[in-house]
Amino acid sequence: MEVPPAPATMSTQRLRNEDYHDYSSTDVSPEESPSEGLNNFSSQGSYQRFGENNSTTWFQTLIHLLKGNIGTGLLGLPLAVKNAGILMGPLSLLVIGLVAVHCMGILVKCAHHFCRRLNKPFVDYGDTVMYGLESSPSSWLRNHAHWGRHIVDFFLIVTQLGFCCVYFVFLADNFKQVIEAANGTTNNCHNNETVILTPTMDSRLYMLSFLPFLVLLVFVRNLRALSIFSLLANITMLVSLVMLYQFIVQNIPDPSRLPLVAPWKTYPLFFGTAIFAFEGIGMVLPLENKMKDPQKFPIILYVGMAIITALYISLGCLGYLQFGANIQGSITLNLPNCWLYQSVKLLYSIGIFFTYALQFYVPAEIIIPFFVSRVPEHWELVVDLFVRTVLVCVTCILAILIPRLDLVISLVGSVSSSALALIIPPLLEITTYYSEGMSPLTIAKDALISILGFVGFVVGTYEALYELIQPSSAPIFINSPGAFV
Repeated sequence: MEVPPAPATMSTQRLRNEDYHDYSSTDVSPEESPSEGLNNFSSQGSYQRFGENNSTTWFQTLIHLLKGNIGTGLLGLPLAVKNAGILMGPLSLLVIGLVAVHCMGILVKCAHHFCRRLNKPFVDYGDTVMYGLESSPSSWLRNHAHWGRHIVDFFLIVTQLGFCCVYFVFLADNFKQVIEAANGTTNNCHNNETVILTPTMDSRLYMLSFLPFLVLLVFVRNLRALSIFSLLANITMLVSLVMLYQFIVQNIPDPSRLPLVAPWKTYPLFFGTAIFAFEGIGMVLPLENKMKDPQKFPIILYVGMAIITALYISLGCLGYLQFGANIQGSITLNLPNCWLYQSVKLLYSIGIFFTYALQFYVPAEIIIPFFVSRVPEHWELVVDLFVRTVLVCVTCILAILIPRLDLVISLVGSVSSSALALIIPPLLEITTYYSEGMSPLTIAKDALISILGFVGFVVGTYEALYELIQPSSAPIFINSPGAFV
């Protein structure tokens, strides 16, 4: 009788068979069906993958890269700039952006190295780390190389479920504000005045009200069906961003009273939010792998990340300049109580609602095979749906326990995004190329990036947890004084 594969192996194999897209911090549309995948590649094992029928052009890849980095993290950047200062904030965003894209380039370079050495058409993030440990001069690391994939899978799960927690808080806060201000909402968008709110239920009850709908949404398991939701999300979020920019560039107040550099104690919260926004490294290899001409990918990566960095810095600075010390965890919560901008909150919330299923797809495809492989075949569907339900409930419970959007974003960014985006790639480069000879300068550079990422991981996590336990001050809310409890 054939022995079934180990759970981790089965999970990995299933992901590969279904053309896993590694949507770390992405809203990328899964446009291919699960059956399309590595079977389309040349069986010769050559890394050259030109002219495939389902390959993407350079422009399609750029669009995927752009929309994959635009989510709730973008809306939290104005508060992040406040936590760093109007001068230190944009400078730090620029530095983090440069380091993040450099780490993406390291991952692509190492993946290419192992594709050539092992004669494979494609390796994902977890494979690359595993092969990197196998190339290490340390025998202990070589013997435990399989833990490389497990570590990447773990941080992917934490990151993606963390995004899902953020989505629960975002949906609750925005819908609560719109509903409470409904009686005072007017057609006058020129005055952002405090209105008398109609008391409604606690924001945590809003999260519970979204729970059954999100459970039904994640029951959709087909990638092609999810691409429809992705399209809806992209349209609504694009319209919302255009309207948001249109508002924040008007009548910017005098910025002279804003601090150039914020107190050092809030800077770790800035780091968590910034790295949360920039953590798109998991999507890099799948996008490069699907390109018709993958040799052009480095140019696309640098151009795309330059546009994303400019978008992040502009929205962060303009949002902070516009609303000053009153900026909230999501800039949408600062918009005026008129129907035009209330519709922005609703449109972006609809986009986030549908994006939940895409972010949920990654941890589901890693975790569910572990349980399904242990039950009889006729119970597989029941167990699959049950695990999906439990995972959604877990994200809802965590969101209820931490109902502050800014701190949830900072915590997720510090805990898991820093590991995937800053800590692992430089160490991967060292383990991959050390035996072949590396310059001391490169080793020092990689060590510095990893150390900075680790310091941000420790200090950012500590500050976010400390602020949750002992908040320094109550959050300020102009339009929704009761948004958080």
